[in-house]
Amino acid sequence: MTFVFYDTETTGIDTSFDQILQFGAIRTDNDLNETDRFETRCRLLPHVVPAPMALAVTRVTPAMLEDPSLPSHLEAMRRIAQKLDEWSPACIAGYNSLSFDENLLRQAFFQTLHPPYLTNTNGNIRADVYRMVLAVSVHSPSTLKIPFGPNGKPSRKLDALAPANGFDHTNAHDALGDVEATIFIARLIRDRAPHLWSAIMDTTVKSRVVERLLDDRPIVQTEVFGQSVQNRLVVGLACNPDYNAEVGVFDLSFDPESYMDLPLEGLVDTINGKPKPIRVVRANAQPILIDPSIVEDGVMRELPDPQEGARRADLVLGNQGFRKRVGEALSQRYPEREPGQWVEEQIYDGFIGSADSQRMREFHAAQPSERIKIAHMFEDRRLKELAFRQIYFEAPEALEPKLRGWFENWQMQRVTNPDGKDGVRSWASAHADALKLAEDPRDFDNGFVREITDWFASKANQFGPNQGC
Repeated sequence: MTFVFYDTETTGIDTSFDQILQFGAIRTDNDLNETDRFETRCRLLPHVVPAPMALAVTRVTPAMLEDPSLPSHLEAMRRIAQKLDEWSPACIAGYNSLSFDENLLRQAFFQTLHPPYLTNTNGNIRADVYRMVLAVSVHSPSTLKIPFGPNGKPSRKLDALAPANGFDHTNAHDALGDVEATIFIARLIRDRAPHLWSAIMDTTVKSRVVERLLDDRPIVQTEVFGQSVQNRLVVGLACNPDYNAEVGVFDLSFDPESYMDLPLEGLVDTINGKPKPIRVVRANAQPILIDPSIVEDGVMRELPDPQEGARRADLVLGNQGFRKRVGEALSQRYPEREPGQWVEEQIYDGFIGSADSQRMREFHAAQPSERIKIAHMFEDRRLKELAFRQIYFEAPEALEPKLRGWFENWQMQRVTNPDGKDGVRSWASAHADALKLAEDPRDFDNGFVREITDWFASKANQFGPNQGC
């Protein structure tokens, strides 16, 4: 198997409205030996306001954000998509990537008219070394040294974990530096806990997770929330018929007889309420599922008595009506979602059709003047808006004056955020946040903080309330 480890450095932590500034990736063979590497940076998008804290942590200067020699965001994403396509198929992995980098990368592909699901199509699968760290911290605690953070609590952050285990992480918060640290941690887990490495790698493939959960054998599910660890002996019940990546499981620490006769509405309330005898496992998010045969005695003692667990499992597995209703309840547990105001919030509002997929490819191959014609042809209104947005970013003079004026007004609304839209940062709010950096307990360089604070102040003045449309 080929691995591709990657990391992003960004303008902030909102996966819909922040942007990638740096992308780094290293390809390895099955033994985690490096075979190739790739890195790119890009300029700041005109409608994105970075978070001062993100700049302070990554030490990205205003000059770097506005460096005309760097590629545009569109060009950088084209290079990233091309490289990942060249390296496919592979296991594409990061550190906390399934919760953050993956969503940001998917949004960036969507917004630049690339296939958004590139990391889990074309034979690719996804893995998250952070989730591997969680697994070994519970099921093989001697594998890694977990350091303590400034708050006195154990910290699994990469910039603390890697040095604590012997890695020289002087390049922390540089994309390639973080990738090297991620591979280092992955090697330690593979070498020191090979049985867990194999078990965790099995959960990188959605179909294998679903198959294992629904094979009528109890399995240990582990979830870690901060410092809280929850181990459960569960048995699979059914998939969500509308989204087969969601699997309902029954927690065998509960007596199932109180739940098996519940009507559909009662099961929906049970799944959404507390306590949770019926839980939802996301099969495409690398859940921590460990076969009881390799679970340490200390963890097994937390779980139901094996004989009682087997009795309860037989009860729920033998009730086909109950299992079917659980599947139906999974599909009905959320009300229908209102469409988002911004196109970034509409990424999951529908799949892209084959005709529009072809137009996306044609859009990237075309000259700026030809892209306008292609933009008009998109059937998906989201892609139509995004296509004209990219033309506005790359060649605004190619747009007719009325449309260019619309985008200028849109850009002003984004960077001033007069409606206070969550996730859309304004220059004024960012300047206020920059002023707070001097009070942060972390030891940021005072000269650097002054530099970015002055820059945010100038931007806030330039795009102040009197400049709105």
